[in-house]
Amino acid sequence: MALKCGIVGLPNVGKSTLFNCLSNAKAQSANYPFCTIEPNIGTISVPDPRLEKLETLVNPDRVMPTTMEIVDIAGLVKGASKGEGLGNQFLANIRETDAIIHVLRCFDDDNIIHVDNSVDPVRDKEVIDIELQLKDLETIEKKISTVARAVKSGDKDIVKEHALAVKIKETLDSGKSVRSMEFDELEEEIVRSFQLITAKPVMYLCNVDEASVKSGNAYVEAVKVSVADEDAEVLVIGAAIESDIMELETYDERQMFLDELGLEEVGVNRLIRSAYSLLNLDTYFTAGVKEVRAWTIKKGMTAPQAAGVIHTDFEKGFIRAEVMKYEDFVTLGTEAAVKEAGKFKIEGKGYIVEDGDIMHFLFNV
Repeated sequence: MALKCGIVGLPNVGKSTLFNCLSNAKAQSANYPFCTIEPNIGTISVPDPRLEKLETLVNPDRVMPTTMEIVDIAGLVKGASKGEGLGNQFLANIRETDAIIHVLRCFDDDNIIHVDNSVDPVRDKEVIDIELQLKDLETIEKKISTVARAVKSGDKDIVKEHALAVKIKETLDSGKSVRSMEFDELEEEIVRSFQLITAKPVMYLCNVDEASVKSGNAYVEAVKVSVADEDAEVLVIGAAIESDIMELETYDERQMFLDELGLEEVGVNRLIRSAYSLLNLDTYFTAGVKEVRAWTIKKGMTAPQAAGVIHTDFEKGFIRAEVMKYEDFVTLGTEAAVKEAGKFKIEGKGYIVEDGDIMHFLFNV
């Protein structure tokens, strides 16, 4: 599944440095606004210790983790919704993503210019929020104007679409993002068709200095207070430190660095897993001597839909799925032992795949 997370924020908050750490790509990183013009795209592996355990048990020829795409989108500025700072292009890039990682500068450094000449992550967040809301307002007003002409026909679907668009406009007019609203399943489908930026799930990433990487700082606390009613995750990462860690050549060197900072793992691993969760995703595995592989699915997918992630023919010709729970396989050690324990299940078309399922599909084409 080609899923994308977009990294957004004001210029010079550490987006490109973070992107380099995530993808090991070398996006240009410089001390001036608009360093990033075209969005950099990196495909990253989702860290999953379960894969390592499966590898030791199965000893396959290769191991394939699941992946997602990270898009480094150029820094937005005040007025972006009206085209300031190449705003239209940047906003179009955001619209193509599935979720947003909003990077906020939460450190002081006189050597790094801030576009507003002072550090205030809450103000910076509001600048971005307003620009995205203004762009959505422009989009929804066009939708209302278009649909209004068709409402007179009395078509129930058109009437519902128009009413929903009006309700969204009222929310945006009040300075709130679309993600703050609650929708039923049908409404969610309609909202997706509107392609609104502020409807996308968001995670706030506080970029801090080395002294704050473990416990945060006053800037981070201010951010947490400001997003308390958004049901959004706040992560604390030191992008510069992550960059230093990535320069180290061996695992032992990296681990020593982390131990000195009092950290259990690199921050980008936490970020990737959080982004994966933000997109409402689960993982299932296929495990054989040729390959152990992780597959990405949306939560709630049925067995045929999960099979279709491998190949559309698997879904079309689905017969049944053979399922083992990861915990059972790891505890018992082999597929044969799982079968002997009565924990090897045969599931049909209605089975809802669970995170960590180890699956084998039978299909007919």
